[in-house]
Amino acid sequence: MKRLLALLIALAVHLLTLAFFVLGGWLVLAHLDSLVGWLFGAVSLAIGWALRPRLAGLPADAEVLDRASAPELHGVAGRVADRVGVRRPEKVAVRDLAAETRYDRVGLRRTPVLAVGLPLWLALPPRQRVALLARAYAAAPTGRELVVEGALGTLETWRDALLGAEPLQVREEAQAKIAASSLGAMDHPGTTYEAAGFVGRMLGRVLGGPVLLVRYALTRLAAADESRILARRRALALRAAPERDLADLDAMAAGGYLAPMQAAALRGESVAAIREGALDRSRLADDGVLVTPPGCDLLGMPDSERVDQELSAHYRRAIGGFGLIS
Repeated sequence: MKRLLALLIALAVHLLTLAFFVLGGWLVLAHLDSLVGWLFGAVSLAIGWALRPRLAGLPADAEVLDRASAPELHGVAGRVADRVGVRRPEKVAVRDLAAETRYDRVGLRRTPVLAVGLPLWLALPPRQRVALLARAYAAAPTGRELVVEGALGTLETWRDALLGAEPLQVREEAQAKIAASSLGAMDHPGTTYEAAGFVGRMLGRVLGGPVLLVRYALTRLAAADESRILARRRALALRAAPERDLADLDAMAAGGYLAPMQAAALRGESVAAIREGALDRSRLADDGVLVTPPGCDLLGMPDSERVDQELSAHYRRAIGGFGLIS
């Protein structure tokens, strides 16, 4: 019931945004010879554009690798996607200084894109690399979740527009200088500005009340569904990676993997030496015993090494900036 109610509220929010586009288009097309019609139509279209749901995009620091230059990386990305049950990524990219690996559908075409964060990827053995990809694929939101997330973003835009506006500091400073000038006690140009600003803020607070109530209700309903969403994502990730590999990934991602790599980079060690040191730390227990074989059916050790060869130039560039990661 809560999921249905959240979906209905989110759809109502998106329909309101659509209504601004429809109204603006009608005002312009039905009143082509009217300046007032064009003016109000443009305002309505601008409001609809500001409130539109934002589409996911490729991160600015991501570099897309074509299949010819990274066939093994594309191969394991596709195999894990098949096992999890999501669309294979059409584009695979790498990010030098972002540890997070993300799978998103970007643009109007909803193109599936995988962006691999190199710092964590470099430190992981093959099994945990599969777990990392499985978790990224499993985190992809469903259509219903996208609708709710988009509505929350639109309501946040409403809140900022109605309740976040404050007088411009530069305008206030200029107004104070005018008041202190030769005009003295005379009326100065800021009076109308102050009155209009006050009326605008009061109107924003009146209209912002319902927006805050809808935002609060939708946030609570979305939070109530969070445990189910996490359980769904966990079940999807388990299709490609066992519980132990996911737990090991959690332990590594929580911290501790980066500092030794940063120290090795500062000492001038090669990519191969940094990679080998990271593998030794991940696959050996405290007593020096091999915990588990590093490879798995989706990514064996030889395939993982070929992926490293494909990414060697990217590793070298990324390691040069590891000191910037905090």
